[in-house]
Amino acid sequence: MMTYYDHFVIPFLVGTFFMFAVLLWKWGRWLWMLPGEDKRAVGRGIFSAETFRAVREVVCESLLHRKIFRVNPLLGYMHMSLAFGWFLLIAVGWVEAATVLGPGTPLQAHVFFRYFGPEGEAGWNPFAFVMDLLLLMVLSGVLLAWFKRMRSRAMGMKRTTRHVFVDRVALTALWLIFPLRLTAESFTAAIRHNGGFLTGSLGDLIASGMSAATVADLNTAAWWAYSFALAAFFIAMPFSRYMHIFTEVPLIFLRRYRLRSGPREKSFDNFQIQACSRCGICLDPCQLQRDLGLDNVQSVYFLRDRRYGKLTDEVLGNCLMCGLCEARCPVGIELNVLRLNSRQKRVDSPALMRYDYLKGADRSSGSGKVGYFAGCMTLLTPATLQAMEKIFAAAGEEVWWADRDGGSCCGRPLKLSGEVNAAERIMERNKELFRKHGIATLVTSCPICLKVFREDYALEGIEVLHHTEYILRLMRAGRLDVERTPDTFTYHDPCELGRGSGIYEEPRELIRSVGRLTEPAHHGAEALCCGSSLANTVIDDGQQVAIGRAMTAELEATGAKTIVTACPLCKKAVGRAASVRVADVAQVVAEHLRVAAEVPCGKVRTEPVGERIAAAEAASGR
Repeated sequence: MMTYYDHFVIPFLVGTFFMFAVLLWKWGRWLWMLPGEDKRAVGRGIFSAETFRAVREVVCESLLHRKIFRVNPLLGYMHMSLAFGWFLLIAVGWVEAATVLGPGTPLQAHVFFRYFGPEGEAGWNPFAFVMDLLLLMVLSGVLLAWFKRMRSRAMGMKRTTRHVFVDRVALTALWLIFPLRLTAESFTAAIRHNGGFLTGSLGDLIASGMSAATVADLNTAAWWAYSFALAAFFIAMPFSRYMHIFTEVPLIFLRRYRLRSGPREKSFDNFQIQACSRCGICLDPCQLQRDLGLDNVQSVYFLRDRRYGKLTDEVLGNCLMCGLCEARCPVGIELNVLRLNSRQKRVDSPALMRYDYLKGADRSSGSGKVGYFAGCMTLLTPATLQAMEKIFAAAGEEVWWADRDGGSCCGRPLKLSGEVNAAERIMERNKELFRKHGIATLVTSCPICLKVFREDYALEGIEVLHHTEYILRLMRAGRLDVERTPDTFTYHDPCELGRGSGIYEEPRELIRSVGRLTEPAHHGAEALCCGSSLANTVIDDGQQVAIGRAMTAELEATGAKTIVTACPLCKKAVGRAASVRVADVAQVVAEHLRVAAEVPCGKVRTEPVGERIAAAEAASGR
């Protein structure tokens, strides 16, 4: 019985067994440490249709890299040729070895088939042809990877990630594996004539230029080198960025089973953190890098440093959490959530009671099934609040005002800083207030408040709307009438409203109802951050202004007379840099309202109130 053994297989076997031992240990520990609720979700999900959907997603994203293709086709091909090409080399090679050598052959006979396989036969060998074609495909990906490191801009990337030592070891080994495989199989083809169109041709060239003894010696040396390259990659892989190759697969399944990261760290986070390939796709969109030249705090470095236990406050706190990187991430890692729970671990304390003073008197006013929560920033931009008052009045809506005269924060700013326990106490106070007054619909002008109300409050029986959604509902119901003018507007999508809450069209429909809308270069899901994010605890005011100025320049480049946004924080930020008027969507609608006015003979006419509102706003300096 053939043993299919040579000493050069030892490095490969050692590396393979080591890699799978570490993988099983890591996966086993992370799964064992999952909360009971997550374990039950996995149990329910395994025997559901989600498992089949997960398999499909693994093929589409882990092998074919469909999302990267959509962003950058050349980069997508590079990743696909390496991932899918290598997978097919293994799969087809396994079939070839099982067909030719018979079932039950040892692992090394599959991996080093050209060495252990039989002599080549006359005629065309379909297996050898397909294997050479696949090897050529993978080699093209390696060449593109080499080129990307040297000329990233030619590959559509302004920057690539900086790697730690173990990443460089794994990367070097990976780059060597396939050229060494080509070399080894070509030398064997020179001796045994079992190559395909690529290795066979190179084998013929080698045989014609070297003696048989030299070819035999170099053949053995080439297989040793190939085996060592595989071993080096397999040993380094679980500790390098290439851990993503295996970790992304269980992550896809677990996400399909409804597992998510939360405000506090848990073992599921490890699947997300180590599924990051550090591909660098998230680097170019970052405004901290583009506008401020900060190139060591991006999400890829946050994940890297958290993984290796080297996370600093500088990297942790220096993020706008605008969601641009998360929207680009081909793996779909919850980057903002992971940052937040890292901050909670560093900052929060179960005994933190510093915000108990906020649980005091009820300062709300009015009554009605519709409640309005202005939020801290809206109270600092009173023109928006005044516009909402006029809109409610024009629609005949009775409103319960949660904080017109001041009140409690929604809690999200505390959560963004990592003080989750304090935030939860404020949330409980607010929920008690909403229940007490029996509201059915809660409207807010602040996207920050909107996001936390929808995601963290669990307001059963209470509909939560941004004021753009609510105003549009009133208009569609015929409760508001606006005058259309030839005025030109451009719209800035706030991060928390657009990428954070998926609200893009409602503000635009409102603007189009009163004038012409022109879009800036970056809009919708690609919109830029205003720079004044409450999430960044590191950059100073001057740096915030610099980011806001760069973003505002895009808005002004549209030539619009008015820049419109739907976030009080963005309104202030853009207003600091703009040379044209800046207004909230609610202001624009209120200024173009038609209101009933009595005229002689008992007739009723309608007239816009925009000039009155604008004059009042100018007089108040708001």
